[in-house]
Amino acid sequence: MRYLEDRSSVPPTLMTMVLFLLGACAAGPAGAGLRDGEEDPRLPILESMASELERSRERLAIGDHEPPYFLAYALRDTERFDIQARYGALFKDDVDRSRLTHVEVRVGSYELDNTAAARQGLFGRSSQATYISRKDAPIDDDLEALRSSFWLTTDEKYKEALSDYLRMRGEDVYKPEEERADSFSRVEPVQHVQDPVVFELDQGAWREQVRRASRRFRSSPKIFDNLVRMAARKETRYLTTSEGARLITEDLLFSLHVSAIARAEDGMLLTHGRSFYGRSQEDLPSNEKLDAEVDALIEEILELREAPVMDPFTGPALLSPEATGVLFHEAVGHRLEGERQDDDDSGRTFKGQIGRRIVPSFISVFDDPTIEDWDGVPLNGHYVYDDEGVPARRVDLIEAGVLKSYLLSRTPVKGIDSGSTGHGRAQGNRDPMARMGNFVVTHAGDEQTLVDDMESLEKLLIEEARRQGNEHALVIEDITGGDTNVSIWGYQAFRGVPTRVYRIDVETGEKELVRGVEMVGTPLTVVNRISAVGRDKAVFNGFCGAESGFVPVSTIAPAALITEIELQRQRRDVERPPVLPPPWMGEEEAEGVDEQ
Repeated sequence: MRYLEDRSSVPPTLMTMVLFLLGACAAGPAGAGLRDGEEDPRLPILESMASELERSRERLAIGDHEPPYFLAYALRDTERFDIQARYGALFKDDVDRSRLTHVEVRVGSYELDNTAAARQGLFGRSSQATYISRKDAPIDDDLEALRSSFWLTTDEKYKEALSDYLRMRGEDVYKPEEERADSFSRVEPVQHVQDPVVFELDQGAWREQVRRASRRFRSSPKIFDNLVRMAARKETRYLTTSEGARLITEDLLFSLHVSAIARAEDGMLLTHGRSFYGRSQEDLPSNEKLDAEVDALIEEILELREAPVMDPFTGPALLSPEATGVLFHEAVGHRLEGERQDDDDSGRTFKGQIGRRIVPSFISVFDDPTIEDWDGVPLNGHYVYDDEGVPARRVDLIEAGVLKSYLLSRTPVKGIDSGSTGHGRAQGNRDPMARMGNFVVTHAGDEQTLVDDMESLEKLLIEEARRQGNEHALVIEDITGGDTNVSIWGYQAFRGVPTRVYRIDVETGEKELVRGVEMVGTPLTVVNRISAVGRDKAVFNGFCGAESGFVPVSTIAPAALITEIELQRQRRDVERPPVLPPPWMGEEEAEGVDEQ
């Protein structure tokens, strides 16, 4: 504590210069983004933020009321490239640059501050401010304008924080004494300046590639809409705190999405797609690979058009590695996020379960954002420092079925003394909270529950269905994602949306593609009915949305055999397909389509 106090009392300009030297040493030699001897243009930005923060720390107060005990300024500088094609032509071609500010002001102490008031009640805080400041910042490197953005937001946040703190202290008069977690955890402040990263992108080549890939859908008029989208983003993040943290990090994310939309003969709307992610444009599919993926997607959605609608089902199922990852992400992962454990509005499924078995004893789960790739696949959930400036680290959440820990931001959990695990994450200028990064499900038991391949798992699946007296079993091969309810104001349930489900006839072994169902259940019930897992794991990359926004995440999991799972009917958006054939078809081709 003394160390932190001493650092924050250093004059801002001198402190910033010292920290830049420390950060440059930690970051290594000049990166590809700077020539030898070239001054880093990012450093004056962080220095200006630190200077404005120090001015607020020293002088911000209203009368005899408490000044802030903690301040944090963050800036996200984002460059985006986004192109989208349909029917073989570009429909969107955007190059964008934006900067967003985030200001955190805490009044009180680490043990009890204003944030406790925001957690009380269903609707939280109601601000009395008559003007809400903009949260963007200049994209010009005008340092006075930048400081002005932080100054106005700091004033707004301080008044809110002080009002919340005083209201909470007043309400405490009527409340019985109770043990509660501290409001904020202490951390060692980090000083790190990452080397600049070059944002390389062949825009012309990608424009032509998405055009060409989208044009391939013209070969099938039954697919009445399609989208091929390539997006790239470079995000430079600045962070400075009153504790002495100074941080500059840079991150690249490239993505390619292909989707197709059709209607079955009965009018059911069908959507199917592919997504690819990487840290460079070289990680995305080549022209030949993309063409092959589009052709496979066309074939698969046409198969879905002809597939029968499945009735609701309860029985054994085999989940692909991707589907297993989505299941654990929704059913388990969100319920292990720290803020949910002491939130009265949360279902708190695993509150007080540390040391107890919550999943089968042959399963372990950990989250490790420091992993950059898995078997050569870049992971979306990789980062080095979280959005509160805390180094990312591995957290062993479940060991041999037993709950060991939670994902933690700097918001403490009652009864847990480990401090932040480096999982405080947020989108844009939202408040960080504990979120998953790279969520990994592994086998931890005897060899009897570990199966070498999908073929062997399918045999076990059929045996289980016969044992239960079921006529069918299911294989869930592909899944687009899912969602879950973690609020106490509803059933503690999850939902997965599979796109390719196969029904196996137990007697003949024949597999039939079906459609129109979604995976549902309660988390503790479903995951505890896993009886075996596969040896190989696969990656599911994507984005996860929650209170702190959408953040990139990854799940790594094996295939899983579940003795009982429930699938319910999907909502059916039924409508006639387009009456006329598409305009790019000739008259003879159109007549053939009409006859079909």
